[in-house]
Amino acid sequence: MTAIGAQVQQLLAHRRPQKSFFETLIRSLIILCVAIAVVLSSISICDGRWLFARGQLFGLWHFCTMSNDGVLKCGTDLSLAQVEGLSVGVIPIRSMVSFAVVVAIFGLELLMVSQVCDDAHARRKWAMGSVLILISFLLSATGVLSFSILVKDHLTFTGFTLTYWCEFIAAFLFFLNGISGLHINSLTHLRNGVGKI
Repeated sequence: MTAIGAQVQQLLAHRRPQKSFFETLIRSLIILCVAIAVVLSSISICDGRWLFARGQLFGLWHFCTMSNDGVLKCGTDLSLAQVEGLSVGVIPIRSMVSFAVVVAIFGLELLMVSQVCDDAHARRKWAMGSVLILISFLLSATGVLSFSILVKDHLTFTGFTLTYWCEFIAAFLFFLNGISGLHINSLTHLRNGVGKI
């Protein structure tokens, strides 16, 4: 065997195993779903109107009342809602759900970089991205639950607005994709470990 042949065999021996089509498809779907969750959560936070009950619209940023002629009168003074703790309690809720989007964007970036730059640290980047997505779930779900507790006296199932459900679905997608990302990472690590034996 020539020296060049020996070097080629060494390079082939140290090369990472190729990903299957199914694994690449699943990872791409996880990235797509996280991106959709980030968009849904961003829309929900920017609009911020989460509950309509008894002619009043409760939100993260505004409180609105509906006049007799059907016109909404909105203001940023949440104490006008006369809900105990709403004006103070909504501040950490805003912070949590906004920070959830920021963390999810960083997690999404790590997920994408791990797929584009297929280096020795790709698995670690994917795992870290998945953990950040799970942290986004915790922040987002805590914000949604805290808002529901604050306005518990006004809650009706049909009173939740579309933007509230966007945030709820985003939190669910963060959870689902964070867990799925960690799971597929552990499965492929096991497969690669068995392949080396």
